[in-house]
Amino acid sequence: MKNAVISSTGRYLPLKEIKNSDLDQITEEARILIEKKTGVLARRVAADNECTSDLAVKAAIACLNKIDFSPEQIQGIIVSTSSPDRMQPATATRVQHILGAKKAFAVDINSVCSGSTFGISIADSFIRSGKYENILFIASEVYSRILNKTDFSTYPFFGDGAGAILFHAKNSTIRGVLHSCLETDGSKSDTVCVPGGGTMLPFEKMKNPRSAFFRMKGPDVFSFTIDKAPKIIFRLIDEAGVPIESIKCFICHQANVNIIHRIAELIGISKDRFYINVHRYGNTASASVLIALDEAISEGFVVEGDIVATVAFGGGLSWGANLIRI
Repeated sequence: MKNAVISSTGRYLPLKEIKNSDLDQITEEARILIEKKTGVLARRVAADNECTSDLAVKAAIACLNKIDFSPEQIQGIIVSTSSPDRMQPATATRVQHILGAKKAFAVDINSVCSGSTFGISIADSFIRSGKYENILFIASEVYSRILNKTDFSTYPFFGDGAGAILFHAKNSTIRGVLHSCLETDGSKSDTVCVPGGGTMLPFEKMKNPRSAFFRMKGPDVFSFTIDKAPKIIFRLIDEAGVPIESIKCFICHQANVNIIHRIAELIGISKDRFYINVHRYGNTASASVLIALDEAISEGFVVEGDIVATVAFGGGLSWGANLIRI
């Protein structure tokens, strides 16, 4: 059985940056609280002519160009997004077309902010099936289009961006995706959601236009994450049989720097082993782990042979973790 080995990574962040000081609709006191409570100092916002698939394509091109890999060679494209171009068809179909990946199947997944870990596991499964030699996994989000700019509980914390990973099937016993753990608690599905726009609440039946915006019960998400993230990390290393000391770097969903620091405390390791970029980009939902992974590799924070743990948590409620040897 071949392993799903990372051949390349890439990222794309929109050029427009909005710093906390630019949030004129929010009081100065509230802007100070944003940094204190979450660590977010700035976020990127997609241009008016950029949609989710555009960001995805740019991250994919950055990934493929690093190793001069032709889109025509791609066999499968998986796009994780909870802010798709349209309700249908899959955002991945436009990505496939623009890239020119004519031989690739294209499919979306949506596990909100946990999409990174779910997508890595799914790509790994496709490779391990023996049917595919390569899979391009992209996570792309444009939350600026589904947020209420006057909602202090959501708007200041999110940003737009995309990340990509190209997996190849290789006969390696040490490199690649070593193990994955995925979990969901659907009883909490209303904790993080966009209420309107689907079959449950069609647009024409919405009494409140704000039902079309993203909503999140922040305190509930914080408590859920602090409870579940350490547990799934311990489950991951236990099932994989890998001591926690062997993990060079932890790349968590970049939702809140205080959450990440708390996770480090609860699993008993230094916060210096966690790669953090939430201060630069805010919460980019499912794209955050892939963006952070690409940055960590680009900066030499992790190098070939290092073991990395990716950990994510989000709507569903859902949470997951992957163990990868770079």
